[in-house]
Amino acid sequence: MFQTRSRLALVGATALSAAVLSACGGGGGSDASPSTPVSTLGTLAVSMTDAPACGFDAVNVTVSKVRVHRSEGASELDTGWTDISLNPAKKINLLNLSNGVLEALGQTSLEAGRYTQLRLVLDSNGNTVVPSAGKTEQPLETPSGIQSGIKLVGNVEVTAGQKTDVVLDFDACKSVLTRGKGSYALKPVVKVVPATLNGISGVVSTALLGRSVQVSAQQNGQIVSATTPNPSTGEFVLSRLAPGNYDVVITANDSAASVVAGVPVASTSSTTVLSTAAAPILLAPGSTGSIGGTVTMTPAGTEAAYVSAKQSFAAGPTVTIKYQGADLASGAYTIDKLPVTAPQFATYTSTLPLAFSASTAAPAGKFRVEAAATGYVSKSVDNVDIGIANQSNVNFSLTR
Repeated sequence: MFQTRSRLALVGATALSAAVLSACGGGGGSDASPSTPVSTLGTLAVSMTDAPACGFDAVNVTVSKVRVHRSEGASELDTGWTDISLNPAKKINLLNLSNGVLEALGQTSLEAGRYTQLRLVLDSNGNTVVPSAGKTEQPLETPSGIQSGIKLVGNVEVTAGQKTDVVLDFDACKSVLTRGKGSYALKPVVKVVPATLNGISGVVSTALLGRSVQVSAQQNGQIVSATTPNPSTGEFVLSRLAPGNYDVVITANDSAASVVAGVPVASTSSTTVLSTAAAPILLAPGSTGSIGGTVTMTPAGTEAAYVSAKQSFAAGPTVTIKYQGADLASGAYTIDKLPVTAPQFATYTSTLPLAFSASTAAPAGKFRVEAAATGYVSKSVDNVDIGIANQSNVNFSLTR
């Protein structure tokens, strides 16, 4: 597993696969010396994908290189690094990489063996956001720490004569936060996911398109993967999921949420279908409200705080309906467009179409609101009710 050992809130997962990805760009130094026998060399290829961004029309990051080292404790100045350099640096709109789409960053030859540290290096320039339609591109404040690379540590086995593929899932929704009025900052949240394309697929009704549809796969109320449907067809893919059972949550503006419980992913090469173009998922119409407040942290730190609005089902799962990062300067947050109408619920069955019904177990307009930040004790408030009025004073004080 690759896991963070920095303050940049990265999440890691195993990323070994026999799948072959096309790779472009790259090059750079190699761990193999000129005298290394070809028979002992393997190939490491790195690509990037993205979960959807919340409330942005574009999120651009500029990648200059990917670095790999045998030692998880190596600093950026130590010897022994192998670089995949992008020359010139590549500016990537993360919003173009949803539904399993990959952006190849490059590949390099390495001596066969175990490598325990990988760093994604962003250029100090060219990282920007476009907040919404009609607004201009805004600079994205980039922490000085990522100039030495977003650090992931763990284990990647490079096998002689084979290609090992690493896919970096850059979560733009969690990575971009406000810092005061009109200013945006990057707090990178990245995980390494399997390269083989598997997961959960389906189709939402085209009548929902243009209403900020979000689809997520969750376990124990935590979002594991998220995407937005194809803007023309409504097709979606929650890709590169570890085998197991997931709860799928679908939300859209001015609609009730729909939840499918217990969706199985059998293997690293299987895809479970929830709906088809002939019978797409159509969310029930509904009104919406909002929950807001502030998050303070003691002692004050530089970590990002996230606030989630959750609902639970009797004899069923707890799921996150929506979440929002708190402003890095003020701690203020607002979760907009929360459904007041009771969610629609279905338990997965291989017989399609799925049968949804309005849930009486998850009270309409009531949420469990949770605040969390890395290194701090999470806090929650139960039964926050927006059925009658929006709630703007749901505050949290997090401590270590």
